[in-house]
Amino acid sequence: MIIVTGANGHLGRAIMERLLQRVPAARLGVSVRDPEQASALAERGVRVRRGAFDDAASLRHAFDGASHVLIVSINSTGEAAVRQHEAALEAARAAGARRVLYTSHMGSNPASRFEPMRDHAATEASLQRSGVAFTSLRNGFYAASALMLLERALETGKLVAPEDGPVSWTEHADLADAAVIALTDEARLDGVTPPLTASAALDLGDIAAIASELVGRSITRVTVSDRAFREDMVSHGVPEQRADLFLGMFAASREREFAAVDPTLERLLGRAPMSMRHYLTARLSR
Repeated sequence: MIIVTGANGHLGRAIMERLLQRVPAARLGVSVRDPEQASALAERGVRVRRGAFDDAASLRHAFDGASHVLIVSINSTGEAAVRQHEAALEAARAAGARRVLYTSHMGSNPASRFEPMRDHAATEASLQRSGVAFTSLRNGFYAASALMLLERALETGKLVAPEDGPVSWTEHADLADAAVIALTDEARLDGVTPPLTASAALDLGDIAAIASELVGRSITRVTVSDRAFREDMVSHGVPEQRADLFLGMFAASREREFAAVDPTLERLLGRAPMSMRHYLTARLSR
């Protein structure tokens, strides 16, 4: 049985939809914090069980009978995040899973300026020590994050942010397809993968230029200091800790931590991944 965690989230839902096209529902299960939110999957024959990363007993129950477990990384940071990923890994091993898959990040690096990348690196180290066959999917930076950065700019005409660097923005749907290939064809991806990215790395100036063309009006890229950007975020109610985390993303991009472009995703998919221009065209035309 293939078990997927976080199936109520954006990436987890996309992975399950694709798995259901390739694998009988009776061979699929999900581990979710709120089973009621996954009732549509249960109605289609998927086994739905409660599994919380901070509740080891619930994970053992959710993973029972698993041959493969896909651990979708949690939306948290720091030691607590790594500890919960390790709890899921241990539960998968205890359940007898022969392979564990983990949604990591192209920027995974113990010395990264962006804290989540350090967490991914620590989790990958735990996978390597576990003795269980594993695949760590080093996903490209989600294209949806660029759209989030554009939201205010679409209203004001100014994309205001600290100095940044090129990022290999990659669409959720393409990464979901890659995860399904990894779950159903073990020979394709083993161990830590190369960066699973689209075919170009773009900075925010590039994003602003594309958006300007698509909406038919000028969106200017405005660079501000880290300090000014942080003060603005805090003045709009962003907690200081989250503001500092966000600044780490810009610091890491300036050091080109997210700039790699690799052909692995295209080879897996058998087609070109969605470009950022195509992604923004679809989103900004709504």
